Amino acid sequence: MMRLIQFLNDAGTRCVGAINGDEATVRVIDGYSSVYALAEAAIGRGASIAVTARGAIGTGTADYDTLVAERRLLPPVDHPEPARFWITGTGLTHLGSAEARDKMHIEQNGPEEAMTDSMRIFRMGLTGGKPAPGEIGVQPEWFFKGVGTCVVPPEHPLPMPDFALAGGEEAEIVGLYLIDAEGNPRRLGYALGNEFSDQVTEALNFLYLAHSKLRACSIGPELRLGELPGDIRGKVRVLREDALVWEGDFFSGEDNMSHAIRNLEHYHFRYPMFRRPGDLHAYFFGAAILSCAHGVKTKPGDRFEIDVPEFGRPLRNQMEQAATAPVVVSAL
Repeated sequence: MMRLIQFLNDAGTRCVGAINGDEATVRVIDGYSSVYALAEAAIGRGASIAVTARGAIGTGTADYDTLVAERRLLPPVDHPEPARFWITGTGLTHLGSAEARDKMHIEQNGPEEAMTDSMRIFRMGLTGGKPAPGEIGVQPEWFFKGVGTCVVPPEHPLPMPDFALAGGEEAEIVGLYLIDAEGNPRRLGYALGNEFSDQVTEALNFLYLAHSKLRACSIGPELRLGELPGDIRGKVRVLREDALVWEGDFFSGEDNMSHAIRNLEHYHFRYPMFRRPGDLHAYFFGAAILSCAHGVKTKPGDRFEIDVPEFGRPLRNQMEQAATAPVVVSAL
């Protein structure tokens, strides 16, 4: 199993690096300034990314701790044209994940909403989200988050717009895909993601879900190649001035999900607009636990940390308040 990162070297030049276990030394992959270019080369050769990357590892190295401290990490995958990097996702996919969502809507709308749409769609996933081979399961929830311009690098601030009612972490696994020249989705691998949303706005009315998702997010720092283990465990933390505010157990992988990943992928890529050659996709697979469901009210300055050993170094970002200006539309 190989993990890749993208980073800036001492001269500010983009590089791709390979991670071996938990070592602090990053091995530079020669001839490629992006994982996107590496993936294109792998497709052209009919080889895997891992084989292509392994054959291009040179003698250059970088110190991982320095890259983190100097905030020189980049997202593990990006597109040379950010508008061609689709950021989307799904929710209510993990065992127990409906509890937090359902609780938000009941608290906002009262006990008469005991069977919310969230709980209904979650139960549909429990009974039909893992179809037998060759069959198609039930359709999951789906949302659009943005394009590549909304992806924040690891260790960089997550902006919470001043019109937002809240900013909360959503720790998830992200599938990353490149559409090949024939329009076929090719999965590059998996990464950690903080899908950072406004759960307070969402709780006002489920129809505000779309608005609550139009925020920044962060992915990385590492791209895990190969298949995803069925059981993934780790920790999610919220820190305030280096003091632990909250910690919860991260669990994902299909053993802990109500949907099979192939079922989620089917319902996303069945649309022709998502199979445009050359496009990149980041697809968030859903969160199993939220700090807001445990009474945590985050505020600017809080730091989110998603620490999952299977994915190497933790994904860390600090939330910052971002000022917005009124938008005036003029007629031509």
